[in-house]
Amino acid sequence: MMRNVTQRTRRLMLLDTASLYYRAYFGVPESMKAPDGTPVNAVRGLLDFITRLVQDHRPDDLVACMDADWRPHWRVELIPSYKAHRVAEEVPEGPDAEETPDTLAPQVPIIEDVLDAIGIARVGVPAYEADDVIGTFAARASGPVDIVTGDRDLYQLVDDERGIRVLYPLKGVGSLQITDESWLREKYGVDGPGYVDLALLRGDPSDGLPGVPGIGEKTAAKLLDAFGDLAGIMAAVDDPKAKLTPSQRKRLDEARPYVAVAPKVVRVAGDVPLPDVDLALPHEPRDPATLDELAAQWNLGGSLQRLLSTLHA
Repeated sequence: MMRNVTQRTRRLMLLDTASLYYRAYFGVPESMKAPDGTPVNAVRGLLDFITRLVQDHRPDDLVACMDADWRPHWRVELIPSYKAHRVAEEVPEGPDAEETPDTLAPQVPIIEDVLDAIGIARVGVPAYEADDVIGTFAARASGPVDIVTGDRDLYQLVDDERGIRVLYPLKGVGSLQITDESWLREKYGVDGPGYVDLALLRGDPSDGLPGVPGIGEKTAAKLLDAFGDLAGIMAAVDDPKAKLTPSQRKRLDEARPYVAVAPKVVRVAGDVPLPDVDLALPHEPRDPATLDELAAQWNLGGSLQRLLSTLHA
């Protein structure tokens, strides 16, 4: 007699890797160094982060999503100020290289090598940010998704029906804010997709998004509550009977060129051409010999061993 076996839905965890290694860099002392004196605080901190995430949330699949292009040209064409203040003025990599702390930049290739040797999927796609890679993986997922990021922009992907939530680190990754639709509505008065409209109206100086002058977060939330979405708000600008103050109507009307292009800049892409990679969390290192060499060269010590033990469990 045949029995019906129900296959457990696989849980996917998507890491906004740069967001996490930046936090690791500033959270772990630079006194953590390799034998040659190179600081490895971001490397070891990230490995410890991943260990804690796997222990606490037990994903089946995990992807370290990377910024192959942290400031895509197609976004800059639409809003030239996009992340402009983060550009290093004179760096060997070129005029659009992101300014990174001197002792962090050399650690990024080490992080990439270590993740590859462990066998943790690492995906970056030319002309796209890590956010876009995350958005596309989330769009394609058939099961629940945990997005680990310190970037509020990814709140737009929250979807209770599909089991997509954002785990936002409050202190390291031991204390995570579990962001679902209920939390978003309580905090901002919007759901995931509504967060795009809120963000572009409010603006975000850290991303070089000007927003609509005079429309802060609370006003944006009230307008979205009153008119439904960005299209409804702009329709109200053209409706003399709509309940907008004269200053709101004027500011929104003057911001039409920005409002016309901002959604494409703020909304993460969901159609990135992703490579065909194995997302399964490895139980054993993919390349043990290379990993041993990296561990010795960079003094990865207990951080690497804790992660390997957790993956093997």
